Amino acid sequence: MSSTAIPTPQRGCGVLLHVSSLPGSPVCGSFGAAARDWIALLSRERVGVWQVLPLSPTDSTGSPYSSPSGSALNPWFLDADDLVAEGWLSAEERDGLPGAQAGAPRLEPSLANARAAALLQALQGNLARQPSERRQAFEAWRRRQRAWLRDHCRFMVLRQRQGGLPWWQWPAPLAQRQRRALAELDRREADALRGEALLQWLLQRQWQRLQRCAQEGDVSLVGDLPFYVAHDSVDAWCCPGLFALDRDGSVQQQSGVPPDYFSATGQLWGGPVYRWWRHRLTGFRWWLERLERQLSLFDLLRLDHFRALQAFWSVPGGDTTAEHGTWRPSPGWSLLALLWWRCRCSGRLLPDGRLPLIAEDLGVITPPVEALRDRFGLSGMKILQFAFDGNETNPYLPRNFEGERWVAYTGTHDNPTSVGWWQGLDQAARDRVGAAVGAAIHAPAWQLLELGLASQAQLLVVPLQDLLELGDEARFNTPGTISGNWSWRLDRPLAALEGPLFGFGQMAARYGRAAGG
Repeated sequence: MSSTAIPTPQRGCGVLLHVSSLPGSPVCGSFGAAARDWIALLSRERVGVWQVLPLSPTDSTGSPYSSPSGSALNPWFLDADDLVAEGWLSAEERDGLPGAQAGAPRLEPSLANARAAALLQALQGNLARQPSERRQAFEAWRRRQRAWLRDHCRFMVLRQRQGGLPWWQWPAPLAQRQRRALAELDRREADALRGEALLQWLLQRQWQRLQRCAQEGDVSLVGDLPFYVAHDSVDAWCCPGLFALDRDGSVQQQSGVPPDYFSATGQLWGGPVYRWWRHRLTGFRWWLERLERQLSLFDLLRLDHFRALQAFWSVPGGDTTAEHGTWRPSPGWSLLALLWWRCRCSGRLLPDGRLPLIAEDLGVITPPVEALRDRFGLSGMKILQFAFDGNETNPYLPRNFEGERWVAYTGTHDNPTSVGWWQGLDQAARDRVGAAVGAAIHAPAWQLLELGLASQAQLLVVPLQDLLELGDEARFNTPGTISGNWSWRLDRPLAALEGPLFGFGQMAARYGRAAGG
């Protein structure tokens, strides 16, 4: 994207809404008309930022933070109506897809997977009938994306052929990526591999159309990058030496965070940590390619679990809790310095010379982590729901924000909605909220976001659920649970959002927050 789409340092406002939650399409939100209409609505109401969660394929629970392929786009998001309009599908094929008539109120991963598989089959059958210039454009793109695309396609085809088994349980020649086995796979499964690549090309084209819409409407797109990759992922399969894995593919050292106020046993995430010395030897090539791929999709990128760039919590692979891990250093300065240089050469730095990254610096953050964040001028995060514990020096209280380089949120995808949060507060906490707002609380979600708009934070982002004053029936994710997450969808047409977004834009303008990020 051109530099005109990159957010400027002015004070801005935005909405957090994942693509999967968009209405207007069966089973799952998509990159189609509803997404374009959403961008147009944000632009019209002078709300300058749309933030999403990772766009990668999800795990079996629907979580985009544990993906089998960190560089790919999720096939769930491919819009069938647009494919019909472009001649890739017939209307009859579209109407015969799983869930076509469902209009499901919540996302069901199994149905979304079935729909994506049927769509892939139809597209494969129709490829030969496409105009030659279209097929040539696809093949040219396929060659240009070779760095990640070929192995992504191999991994997805092998996963299916091996009945969903994780890669370390595949036959040894495939698990170990022996050259002869991969060559045989490429020959035997050429059609299936081409089909997986076609899915990604069409997804890329639809997303790029959204990028153009956002640029024309002066709306900045903010993405999200998980710090770690899943154990059962193409990344770990292709580059096992970059991760703390044993020779049989099992996890030697796993990721997580130590015990804290919220969890007596810490959080155990289960994926492998990085062998940073190997990344150093390669000049951080894997990391830089991963980051540059994401930065080609977004104007700004939130880097999840930023603190692990300074030091990470490493837990023995056989442990079932995170209690017995140790802190180990990370070469974050070296990595970010290389990324800064490459972004400078490619014109991807922000207008003030900073990296286009937001540091997710939540939790217990040490001075060295803050020093790394500040050394590169990265914006940190402030969650307003965390501000009212009675501690007068609480760093999430807006009056305690130091400087402007912050992105403030009422809550994130991992928090209750602000209405749900308010309902769970005791009276003392409610009194503290009222004192901070300076008024009786009658609309907690809106009064909390107004508190954020009035703060020094450069950007205020609000989940759509808070603009609509929804309760925890609309909560997107509850950490530590494995069911009922990632499935919320907007249950009304986008036209019904004009009032709340108009009010948000007008309120933001009163606090000097302009469109365009």
